Amino acid sequence: MTDHAANVLPRPSPLQRWVALVLVSVAMFGNYYIYDAFGPVVDLLREQEGFTYDQISMIFSAYSIAAVVVLLIGGYVIDRWGTKRSITLFALICLAAAALMASTARFETMLAGRFLLGIGAEPLIVAATAALAKWFKGKELSFAFGINLSIARLGSASADWSTSFASPLYSNWQDPLWLATGVATVGVTAAMLYWMAESRAEGRVDLGQVDRTDKLQLKGMYAFSASYWYIVGLCVVFYATVFPFRAFAIDYFQQAHGLDRETAGMLSSLLPMAAIVVTPLFGLWVDRVGRRSLFMAVGSLVMLPLFLLVTYAPPGPAIGIWIPFAGSAEVPLTLLLVMLMLGGVFSLIPAVMWPSVAYIVRESRLGAAYSMMTLCQQVGVALVPLAVGRFNTAFAAGPDNPAGYAPGMWFYTALAALGLLFSWLLWRAESGPGAHGLEYASGRKPG
Repeated sequence: MTDHAANVLPRPSPLQRWVALVLVSVAMFGNYYIYDAFGPVVDLLREQEGFTYDQISMIFSAYSIAAVVVLLIGGYVIDRWGTKRSITLFALICLAAAALMASTARFETMLAGRFLLGIGAEPLIVAATAALAKWFKGKELSFAFGINLSIARLGSASADWSTSFASPLYSNWQDPLWLATGVATVGVTAAMLYWMAESRAEGRVDLGQVDRTDKLQLKGMYAFSASYWYIVGLCVVFYATVFPFRAFAIDYFQQAHGLDRETAGMLSSLLPMAAIVVTPLFGLWVDRVGRRSLFMAVGSLVMLPLFLLVTYAPPGPAIGIWIPFAGSAEVPLTLLLVMLMLGGVFSLIPAVMWPSVAYIVRESRLGAAYSMMTLCQQVGVALVPLAVGRFNTAFAAGPDNPAGYAPGMWFYTALAALGLLFSWLLWRAESGPGAHGLEYASGRKPG
């Protein structure tokens, strides 16, 4: 399509944009559910099948190791096939991975299933992000990212809630994973419908040029600015802290704080639930006021003490909570506040961080930039669970020795401190003469 032709085509209607947003988000819902469905069965695998923390950590890390490998070529696939085909392909791979993990308790098979999930899920996120950048522009982009993240995180919360609404399935480890396979089919269906929607819109509306990204090449990394790499650094340590913590959270709450599985699942779900509600609001707010790098620094500062609070602070009185579709429970006040605050951080930083890349990197390189950012993120997420699992094993963490979980929590705190450093460096860079406009409201320019 020539530039002239693109200029005369209308932008997609609001209905077209919202349909695309919902379909892409539902595909990611399935992806997120599968990813988090493993956490609630950790204790069952340890008790019923004899899995160790080291083995559990390796299964978690297999996802990110695969993601690192596939993201080196994922940008090529997205650029060659386009977003509509890529989203469908990767959703199908996620479905196959879910079925493989549910099929047997053999360690090697579960490792392979989690590896296959990494092959499908992370490129799916990259393709979905690129797709949204085609349909939404300017001030609408952050809001669209926020809605997308909210629906996707509903998948994470639903996986936690399954300990309540599907509690009969938790007599064994296998049935909850078959449930996750069923949810994966919903994601595949949404991906196919998005393929139809984008195909129908092609040639009728202007969808931009995001499909025509240059390829991810290591020799071209120098072309990205320092601000981009500060965002990448924050991305790495942020997700390498939050995701491994969530992976072990339900088991941790059971073993270290004596909660039952249903209560632990509801407590863990507060993190994505808070993000579901608040992320779109943060997206709208930041678009109006700017100050993006400052908000990332504030979020990093709030996260810094949370893992020590959950470890050392007195539990406080029991507080009753009620969650639709999950039920009610009594949870310690300290744990409740920590999870809500972590949920706020989990809302603020991603809602600001991912759209900020579009301010720093030109549109034709967004696919490569997001692929590189996600690849670096997964290196961190691959390594941290291995370290935490090693800490838990080395210090004999368990219900008879809850203090054995403390070294892992100190490790999370150190990572959070590193994230604060990256966000401060970004704020300093974006407050100077080489700024890219992150501190300005959408539509405004420096000077």
